[in-house]
Amino acid sequence: MTARAAGGPATSATLHATCVVIRDAGILIRGEAGSGKSTLAFGLLDRASRDGLHAALVGDDRVRVALRHGRLVARPHPAIAGRIEIRGIGLREVPAVRAAVLRLVVDCVDAVPRLPEPAEPAVLLGVALQRVILGAPLRSTGQGPAHVLAALAVASRSHS
Repeated sequence: MTARAAGGPATSATLHATCVVIRDAGILIRGEAGSGKSTLAFGLLDRASRDGLHAALVGDDRVRVALRHGRLVARPHPAIAGRIEIRGIGLREVPAVRAAVLRLVVDCVDAVPRLPEPAEPAVLLGVALQRVILGAPLRSTGQGPAHVLAALAVASRSHS
């Protein structure tokens, strides 16, 4: 579902993604079904909480993104708001918020080159955001959340 302003570019979309907010920055996590989006999100929530940072779920599996005043705002799909699926455990209620301004996109992929070039920005609804590509081997070591939080620190400085 995509909304357009008077035949112009899209102003909203529902994405197959998961989104969390750390401090005041939204992190959109994309990937194929079963790629570990929810697991990475749960790990980010846990890591941020242990580090004393505000952290909450925005949405799991389906996220609504809308262009508002030049910023991308993510919201949960109402059917699953406040819940995240942990594979092998089921749905869990977690601290959640109703919206977050996106600052970073994380793409979960199977593999990346040994020495990859910096990722091109992600462009959503005409807005470019910093993008991180995480291969399955890095995510499987449990280092994904630390890598994402380091990238978020860089992305947040560029939005200050």
